[in-house]
Amino acid sequence: MSNAQDILRELGIQGTNAGGSTGTGRWCAPSNVPLLQSINPATGDPIAGVHPCTLPDYERILKDSLEAFQRWRLVPAPKRGEVVRQIGQILREKKDPLGTLVSLETGKIKAEGEGEVQEMIDMADLAVGQSRMLYGATMPSERPAHRLSEQWHPLGPVGVITAFNFPVAVWAWNAFLAAIAGDTIVWKPSPKAPLCAIAVQHICNRVMEQQGFSGVFSLFITDQQSLAETMVQDRRLPLISFTGSVTVGRQVASMVGQRLGRTLLELSGNNAVIVDETADLDLAARAIVFGSVGTAGQRCTTTRRLFVHESRTDELIAKLVKAYSQISIGNPLESNVLMGPLIDLAAVEAYRQAIEEIKAEGGQILHGGKVLPRAGYFVEPTIVRAHNHWPVVQRETFAPILYVMPFHSLDQAIELQNGVPQGLSSALFTTNLRHSERFLSVGGSDCGIANVNIGTSGAEIGGAFGGEKETGGGREAGSDAWKAYMRRQTNTVNW
Repeated sequence: MSNAQDILRELGIQGTNAGGSTGTGRWCAPSNVPLLQSINPATGDPIAGVHPCTLPDYERILKDSLEAFQRWRLVPAPKRGEVVRQIGQILREKKDPLGTLVSLETGKIKAEGEGEVQEMIDMADLAVGQSRMLYGATMPSERPAHRLSEQWHPLGPVGVITAFNFPVAVWAWNAFLAAIAGDTIVWKPSPKAPLCAIAVQHICNRVMEQQGFSGVFSLFITDQQSLAETMVQDRRLPLISFTGSVTVGRQVASMVGQRLGRTLLELSGNNAVIVDETADLDLAARAIVFGSVGTAGQRCTTTRRLFVHESRTDELIAKLVKAYSQISIGNPLESNVLMGPLIDLAAVEAYRQAIEEIKAEGGQILHGGKVLPRAGYFVEPTIVRAHNHWPVVQRETFAPILYVMPFHSLDQAIELQNGVPQGLSSALFTTNLRHSERFLSVGGSDCGIANVNIGTSGAEIGGAFGGEKETGGGREAGSDAWKAYMRRQTNTVNW
């Protein structure tokens, strides 16, 4: 534990921590609100405590963010990019300890924890380059001696609400683009992973102080629904970016819509892999295991449904069962462990209920299906023969449960894949060129992400990330996602 304590100290994490900040020396004072405990899901033991923000804390944070925006929006975009570049440099230096903290607080294996910090670094690099490419356009005017063009301006302070499963990377996807766009950022992280956010805020504070700023990057930690709703309903935040469940996403969309604000929603996924009769099964099996077991099934891009051509079903199932039986489950910081715990007891109960529902439907459990009797929140990765129309298959269970279903034609497989409310990520394994093009065509996958011969997880930051239908329609990270954080202005000049 001394090593863990050393890591916490290196990241500025104390036994108890303030839950709000807008800069160095601008942390919220403790209040009489009950302490929020961060729990290690691998042991069930507390890591450290956090003083949640109060309503007066929120008002001060918003005031600082609004005042900072008035100055920040006037800073040339490449200079805003330089601030992000410096944050990225410190993230490089802190990759090991911050990746370890991600593992401690969320149960991700160490390789995934460090991988998430690497996503932040990559996102910083992308944002720095984008800061010199906030391009407008010039269009021909129908009127003589007129110039018609459009340009992009900073939007304002934006609210970023993130989930526990990617406690730092999703913030970076949003915050770094918003910052180079000239916006200030108010971050409400999941109360299940507050220490990761505090560690990142310390890094941001260090750079802001060096550059003579405060309030560009702000932190607002609360576990109170009423305070979260105050933030969502706040007209001073023109954009709310929310990552989480469909249920809460609907509420966020409704609240922001009532005030005619903008939302950027990244909600549930019910992602499928299709394996046709020509597929390389070894390649497919590796991707399926990574996609279904990684982060203990707690990714929005987790592989949850597997459609296999009827001629290859038994062969692929045998490969998967063999691979699943070799997955080591335990302390995510141990190098030989491939799957850590679920985040908390509620997640374990959701897994247990899904298994009971599967049994009631008549599903055949091919591997796993049990809660492990040990400290922490561990379950077995599970493979099930199922049917796509079952309610338990139609919804997202945030756990490592893979539903396997045969098909006889690609058209049937695509119809089954698309036949769920969610539309985030999808994949086809094939060596048939016509099948791959059919899958990627307008009549193919209806998801925001469609891959061929690579799994549903592991999206690169260079492309826009997000999905359709109940996944929310939002896009983050690369491509032209930066436009979500700016306001478009059309200009006509009669010269």
